[in-house]
Amino acid sequence: MSSPSSTPPDRATLPAAIPSGANLAALRDHNAATVLTLVRAATATAAVTATAADRATQATGGTSGRAGVSRVELARQSGLTAQAISKIVQRLLDDGLLAEAGRGASTGGKPRTLLTLVPDARWAVGVQLGRDALTVLRADLTGRVVADRQVAIDLAAWGPGRVLDLLAEQVSWLLGAVPPERVLGVGIASPGPLDQRAGVLHQVTGAPSWDGLALRDEVAGRLGLPTLIEKDSTAGVLSGLGSPDRAFVHLDRGLGAGLVLGGAVQRGARTNAGEFGHQTIDPDGPRCRCGNSGCVEALWAAARSPREAAGVLGEAIANLVRLLDLDEIVLGGREVLAAPDLYLAEVRRVLAARLPDPTWQPVTVSVAPSGPNAVALGAAGLVLARLFG
Repeated sequence: MSSPSSTPPDRATLPAAIPSGANLAALRDHNAATVLTLVRAATATAAVTATAADRATQATGGTSGRAGVSRVELARQSGLTAQAISKIVQRLLDDGLLAEAGRGASTGGKPRTLLTLVPDARWAVGVQLGRDALTVLRADLTGRVVADRQVAIDLAAWGPGRVLDLLAEQVSWLLGAVPPERVLGVGIASPGPLDQRAGVLHQVTGAPSWDGLALRDEVAGRLGLPTLIEKDSTAGVLSGLGSPDRAFVHLDRGLGAGLVLGGAVQRGARTNAGEFGHQTIDPDGPRCRCGNSGCVEALWAAARSPREAAGVLGEAIANLVRLLDLDEIVLGGREVLAAPDLYLAEVRRVLAARLPDPTWQPVTVSVAPSGPNAVALGAAGLVLARLFG
């Protein structure tokens, strides 16, 4: 799945304007985030579009390849004054977040110095707290995963103490000798329900010992690092760019959906939106672990064949698409990754059959390119968002 910097932003995707009454420190942080976002986008675009000849020229000290963005371009794209850009850039250079990367091609005057992001200047840690596996990864400022590890756990049987001690151990291994000041923080993606604002889990299906656990504070206390939490499915939808109206459907030992509508992540009134697996579609159906009957999860589990199970998921996704008018579905989770072609085919088949006019309402269906790391990468993205806005 693409890192958050894989395409350049337009004005609509830059950090929101600071209210006139905000203090100067907040304004400076906002403007710095704007500049970092623009430089990250330019750096990523250069990496994607550079030809083999460009790379060879850059390797020998030439300047034909675009390797960043100039201060003049930053002023134009951000709407900030040249003086403000100069001050912000100098501060970011001093902090090691940006570096000068040679000069761009001349446009008639003196070639302008280009600025580029320093990917390893800071690090973000992403964690997926699953029901039977713990995934940890370290990502640089571009969202590239440089190290990852997965270990087996039993969320329900082990209980919070043992699992979180192991989590802290794995994160410490992952960071190695990285100085704490270069670690932006840790993002934790966990099963729901949860209160994302308070950092507290609520009645996790099948794991009663986790009910009411202050997960964010527990992890922060063990690691001494800023910690954020998010539902696993919502983290998945944050792990890459996509349509402004999309869903990430995560099928593992549970089923959830992360939602983006109108370009904004949807968490709901209690930050618990996306309990996709527990929508009832057959009141007379099999009993679900949540206590209700005929939930999508229960019908999926009771399916007589993998194809029938994939069809159940397709029916539920068709309901979601019609309800919210989505135009992109990304599938993730171990069950999907174990049979991606089958799930893609069945979901597409059901959508074609259920949508009243599939030609007018085309829906893109794909499997998360970052595979088993999609959710943990999205959790790391939560941390990166604190720097980039």
